[in-house]
Amino acid sequence: MRRRSGSPRATLEDVKRPAVPALVIAVAALLVGLLTYGLVAGGTDTTLDDAVARGDRPAAPEATRELPLNDGSGTRSLADERGKIVVLNFWASWCEPCKDEAPVLEKIHRRLSDAGKGMVLGALFDDAIADARAFEREFGLTYPSMRDVDSELYKGFGGTGVPETFVLDPAGRVTAVSRGQVSEAFLDEALRKLGA
Repeated sequence: MRRRSGSPRATLEDVKRPAVPALVIAVAALLVGLLTYGLVAGGTDTTLDDAVARGDRPAAPEATRELPLNDGSGTRSLADERGKIVVLNFWASWCEPCKDEAPVLEKIHRRLSDAGKGMVLGALFDDAIADARAFEREFGLTYPSMRDVDSELYKGFGGTGVPETFVLDPAGRVTAVSRGQVSEAFLDEALRKLGA
């Protein structure tokens, strides 16, 4: 095809060229906008783990939620234990690391309760009552465990699996977090910081 002089005719190639840079500019502007929004809106991470790592003491989530005790003797909430140190441990009878840490938690419970400073409080995760009771008998556990029936307490603490352990000060604030099997050394250090 021939072009007529004086009236330029655009080819398909000529039409595509200006569109590509405009699209790249639009995508780049969108990415910069999203990044800016993320930095402004995201700000500070507020998870329990990050707050505790910064030295903050966030209030225990779901503290007033009343949960049934596994032994059938009534209900309990974290708020009921204000004024005491609480070592909250999420566990299940089918969890192998829970078996390994049970003697450590019982030892810590006896130490805290004998001194009148606090207690270990279990929170059952996705477990049958009979299986959990058999576990408690097998390991000679004397501390109470609540049945987290709808897992709302677990979700409030950002649960990622069992076992998980949280140390609460007498004001009901989280001071230490252990994701996975807890050690006696970890608990000793966390309790030392609380004067126990």
